[in-house]
This record gives sequence, structure tokens and C-alpha cells, in this order.
Amino acid sequence: MAFDRYAAVCRRLHYTVIMHPRLYVLMASTSWLIGFDNSLLQTVLIFLLPLCGRNKLEHFLCEVPPLLKLACVDTTMNESELFFVSVIILLVPFALIIFSCSRIVRAVFRIKSATGQRKVFGTCGSHLTVVSLFYGTAIYAYLQPSNNYSQDQGKFISLFYTIITPMINPLIYTLRNKDVKRALKKVLWKDYDSR
Repeated sequence: MAFDRYAAVCRRLHYTVIMHPRLYVLMASTSWLIGFDNSLLQTVLIFLLPLCGRNKLEHFLCEVPPLLKLACVDTTMNESELFFVSVIILLVPFALIIFSCSRIVRAVFRIKSATGQRKVFGTCGSHLTVVSLFYGTAIYAYLQPSNNYSQDQGKFISLFYTIITPMINPLIYTLRNKDVKRALKKVLWKDYDSR
């Protein structure tokens, strides 16, 4: 989406050539392939670890950091591998999105029309909000040292980036729509006035 917004704002005249349907398929396929490969790698590495104790996972999801806590052996290599993969999967896309948004902001400041600027900032602002919520919590969950990992905190963070962020995603994007804003105000003020 960040690349699409970049092409739409910074390369307006070349947008249809750049954002060809084959590029959409390539970007989606690459994303799915990297996600599948990462899941497969993490699963294989976890299954190779001998687990000891009561083998009860105190977590909402079957994620790697809590699973590593159940291992009977030294998990330093697994933690290093997880950190390295997390840097690639989390920080690289996040950095590219931030770079794209900075280029868009630079291009927007060259737009003379205030309405055009507001429209672009609204779109990019919504996107950046959702991206920051998701990547911020995921980076916090996966790129912290293992000795700082708190199980309760890990539960909350994983709940946030897997459930809460996707739930509020549509709300963040639809609040840019004037009709939705008007309807929301009507509902909120009606509820407030009835008290």
C-alpha cells in the first residue's frame, strides 16, 4: 500500500505503468512466500527443541518467544535466529514504508492546493497510523531481549497486534469519510443528549 501511495502521489503520470496487475501479484506472492517460509522455519526449529516441564503454554497464541521458554536446552541460537529474521521481516518493511511516506510528504509540500494536501495527508496519515500500531507492537514483541520477556506483557502485545489492530483498521480508514464522520457524530451526540 505504501508503494501504491508513493506511485500515486510522486509518480502520478506513470502510475498505471508502474502499478501493473503483474506487480500486484508479484508483491502479494512475495509477501505470502516470505510469510510461509518464515512460519515453516520457525516451526521446524521449535520442533527440534526438547521441551521439559509441564509443557503448558500460558499464552493466547502459539508464538515463538513463549515456546522458547519451555525448552530444556540453551536457546541462544534460536533467539539469535528469531532476532535476525524479525529484523528482516519487521524492520525492513517498516523502514521502506517510512521512506515512502517521507517521499510522499516531500511531494505533498510541493502541491499548491490545500485540498490536495489535506487529501494526501489524510490517506497517508491513516496508513501510517495502522502501520505504526501493527509494526510498533510487533517490533516490541519480537525485538526485545529474551531476559526482558514478560509472559503477561507478551500476551497483551500479541493480542494487540493480532486482534485489536486489525479490528480498528477499518475504523481508522473509514473515519476519513465525511458521511461516516457525520453518522458517528450523530450517534455519539444522540447518546450523549439522552443522558
